[in-house]
Amino acid sequence: MALTVSLVVLAGIVVLILLRTGYLRLWPALAAVLFGFTLASTGIAPTITNGISNAAGWISSL
Repeated sequence: MALTVSLVVLAGIVVLILLRTGYLRLWPALAAVLFGFTLASTGIAPTITNGISNAAGWISSL
């Protein structure tokens, strides 16, 4: 749970910075958010979550 919350906060900060600097426009950002919410309700969501957890575990072991 702590990893998920911190990853969401980190991703939110990155998106906010990209929006403020002009590298990411508002409508594509909203489309990406809607795609993320849609993807989270599909059957592939556990696979993505496991992949993120495995990557975080690999990075923390370095």
